[in-house]
Amino acid sequence: MPSPRSSGDPDWDAVGRRWWSHVEVLADDRMEGRETGSQGYARAADYVIQQFRACGLQPAGTDGFLQPLDFVVRQLDPARSSLQFVRGGEVRTVSLEQDASHVVTSATVEQCEADAVFVGYGLSIPDLNYDDLAGLDLHGKIAVLVFGGPAHMPAPIKAHFQSPNERSKALSIAGAIGLVNIFNPTIPELPWPRVASGLLMPRMELLERGPGVFRPPDVAIAFNPESAGALFEGSGHTWQEILERLGTNAPLPRFPLAIRIRARVGFSEGKARCHNVVGVLPGSDPKLRDEYVVVSAHLDHLGIGTPVNGDPVYHGAIDNASGVASIIEIARGIRDAGAAHRRSLLFLALTGEEKGLFGSEYFAGHPTVSGPLVANINLDGVWSMFPMKAIEVLGVEESTLGDDIRAIAADAGVEVHTAYDPDRVIFIRSDQYSFIKRGVPALYPGIGYFPGSPEEKLAREWTMLRYHSPADDAKQPVDAAAVARFNELQRKLVLRVANSDVRPAWRPESFFSRFAR
Repeated sequence: MPSPRSSGDPDWDAVGRRWWSHVEVLADDRMEGRETGSQGYARAADYVIQQFRACGLQPAGTDGFLQPLDFVVRQLDPARSSLQFVRGGEVRTVSLEQDASHVVTSATVEQCEADAVFVGYGLSIPDLNYDDLAGLDLHGKIAVLVFGGPAHMPAPIKAHFQSPNERSKALSIAGAIGLVNIFNPTIPELPWPRVASGLLMPRMELLERGPGVFRPPDVAIAFNPESAGALFEGSGHTWQEILERLGTNAPLPRFPLAIRIRARVGFSEGKARCHNVVGVLPGSDPKLRDEYVVVSAHLDHLGIGTPVNGDPVYHGAIDNASGVASIIEIARGIRDAGAAHRRSLLFLALTGEEKGLFGSEYFAGHPTVSGPLVANINLDGVWSMFPMKAIEVLGVEESTLGDDIRAIAADAGVEVHTAYDPDRVIFIRSDQYSFIKRGVPALYPGIGYFPGSPEEKLAREWTMLRYHSPADDAKQPVDAAAVARFNELQRKLVLRVANSDVRPAWRPESFFSRFAR
């Protein structure tokens, strides 16, 4: 049923249907899931360039609208891979489909065997005088940990120190050569079968990365929590003991495990080239137009993978054709309204997000414009299942951008919520994090819900049933009018930031203020 309209309101349903039309194109089978470096991704990038041109954007890449990136590609070969636990004279083979999976990186070695040590959450945080690795002998050993952290720990800090680079740094300093990450069953995430199938897809890293990037461990293993009991046998501790403490303030015990982990990892290796898509609307103020407000969304998804219900295409409609469609419509709305903006606006469709935020990492370190990037509004997975009564905004408490979006939402009668599931650490799992590490204040807004509502149930069902699966397609239910209203809020936010006399700034108490430049 069409949404009710008041006199003077836009036809939100029509505006939303135009937004959804972009999603339908980008999530079509012809785009083959928009895998980084694929022909399907290239076709999707061509479509975005067409839309950028239609919205009046000017090219701002090193090759017109395109910024090239080169990747190292490795893909796990299950037939040449194995995982075993060695305890005394007994060797136990671990199923690489049901129980665990190797995670291949640019540092993965083909064979490794080492003693294992359980290190709790594996967090090392000097700011809080907290170190799960302190006092443990990890030299030449494999660290076994559970994703997450104590309940009392501030979410931004917990998120930052669980990022892959910070994790690699801490383990490297401690002397560990490997990592086993037990998925935390108390944190709402993907079902294990989808995790395992996802790790069979190609893994990528930038061919050239900047300073401060730590080498991943020699061996990295993701472990199914339903099978984790086998890790603790003979250690004097049980997985159940750990489970009862997860997410509380009770410290997790840390202790040597009674096993050696023997890993054999077969993989293929190659290279790939892909592109970010970059377009600019120049600002009107001679004093401010060399400053840029970045509006971003990732264009890539997972490509072709393990079929589910006969469908091998991981379409990525909500994740994240929706966000790309939104930045196109925000640009269109600014052009159609003839809205003045003193600062320049940079619209950015990114590659390599699903591989580890690599497109945004590269752009943030090698921007295709010469002036400073002063803010980032990142759109990733714009839920469209229900009307917009609230928005969830990650980063709302970290910078003055939070004041801006609160003011705009209040005018629209929409509540602003912070992260619903802080232990999922989404704030470091999408592209705004690359800009944050470069000192750029950032927000990650999305359509929200009220806790305990039917909308929350729908959102959680979407994560369990559609997220990172072929079912995230253009056939799913959509409230396009709600997204049209959401996009209008973001359009107003972008213009408010672009026209302000002062740049956005980190709050002094924010953990991320340390990155300010």
